[in-house]
Amino acid sequence: MSRSPCNRMTRIARVVAPLAAVLVAAFGCAGPAHEHAAASAPPAPFTIAMIPDTQNYVDFTHQKDHGFAIDAADLMRQHLGWVAAHGIRNGGDVAFVASVGDVWQHQSLPIDPEHAAKGIDWVVNPFFRGHFDPTPKVREFEIPQAIAAYQQIADAGIPFGVPPGNHDHDAMYTVSTHPPNLTKPPRELTMTKEDLGLLHIGGLTNFLSAFGEDTPFFKDKPWYVAAYAGGTSSAQTFTAGGYTFLHIALEMQAGDAVLDWARGVIAAHPGLPTIVSTHDYMTPNAERVSGGFLDLTVVDPERHNTPQQTFEKFLSQQDQIFLVLCGHYHGQAYRVDTNAAGHDLYQVLADYQDRGQVGIDAGQPNGGGLGGGPTGLGDGWLRLLHFDLAADPPTISMRTYSTHYGVLSSELPEYAAWYRPHEQPKMSDAEFLAAEEYEIVMRDFRARFGPPGAARD
Repeated sequence: MSRSPCNRMTRIARVVAPLAAVLVAAFGCAGPAHEHAAASAPPAPFTIAMIPDTQNYVDFTHQKDHGFAIDAADLMRQHLGWVAAHGIRNGGDVAFVASVGDVWQHQSLPIDPEHAAKGIDWVVNPFFRGHFDPTPKVREFEIPQAIAAYQQIADAGIPFGVPPGNHDHDAMYTVSTHPPNLTKPPRELTMTKEDLGLLHIGGLTNFLSAFGEDTPFFKDKPWYVAAYAGGTSSAQTFTAGGYTFLHIALEMQAGDAVLDWARGVIAAHPGLPTIVSTHDYMTPNAERVSGGFLDLTVVDPERHNTPQQTFEKFLSQQDQIFLVLCGHYHGQAYRVDTNAAGHDLYQVLADYQDRGQVGIDAGQPNGGGLGGGPTGLGDGWLRLLHFDLAADPPTISMRTYSTHYGVLSSELPEYAAWYRPHEQPKMSDAEFLAAEEYEIVMRDFRARFGPPGAARD
């Protein structure tokens, strides 16, 4: 690529590392052996590629054979192909790929057999008609396209984790006990279950066919270290920047049994800095949602926790967890909370699925998106988390990059004009741009996890 943020950051690291070695040799730093080794050969920076919701790329209705202006699936292959090309084995610095779910768009069943057997029924919901209608196309087209895109990551030898989103379930439906309000004027509708109806999900057979623990992606991979229920949640490890990390791909609104499994995974990997990726967790207002029209606890309170409950029961209680990544809600957000041990927990939302400028560029008429706007695709945008763990304190530089336009958000003059009005209408352009590029200073990382290269169990 002509302009790559990974290459720009890596070039800086290649200049700084030799200079640090010369200074150490000249002035002879004293101290413990591991400190001297770290000073003489600082660990190289690395990048985690965070993949926001990709569902609109592989949506079968967003392809030329269904009258769309482009084959949007090509954008997903380009998306993950760019990441693969910048993997460490290919000379880049991408050490891990973290999806946040909603890999594809449609479902294959009107309701899953397990919930149907419990007597739960569904009703037609005109607000979501067409978006959630079950179709064989999800198995015939959407899932194969997603697998082909992720195969590029696998071929590049980059470890990765994928949690299921609501669209990745076999069925998504409106529960008959909470139907939509069809008497309210459209302009007065709110994003609540009282107005839109209550959505529920079930079945992960489709998801496991693509990302289960026994699929070629993960079977016999030493870095794929644990799975729950065949891979509906999973765990991976990777080594970069002088540390070995643990990553947990956690199913959305995970229940107590899943959280118990995740605690066990962390306990089996003591001392490892841990990242959790999940789907539905935080809104663009940086709030952890405890309700809404996709509150799974209403139907299955014994099998699900709200995002706030997940924070209270699990994320805030496990001191190894320092970073949470999520999607689902269109836009971006960042917040820091103090966990039970008094340490920082960084939480990051990125979801660009509603961005449709690529379609506009290709002549696709408006009307397919929310409020009659552009048809959402994603426009190739993803998040790049650039870790510098040799710094003291260590940092994460957050960048937003489009694999289609080949630029960072700060390099595109039209960026705020294209996206801010429907994602963050209350922000100024400057605030919107700042929400896409910022630095996380991990002030307590060393105290929690030790220096780079220190021995860990």
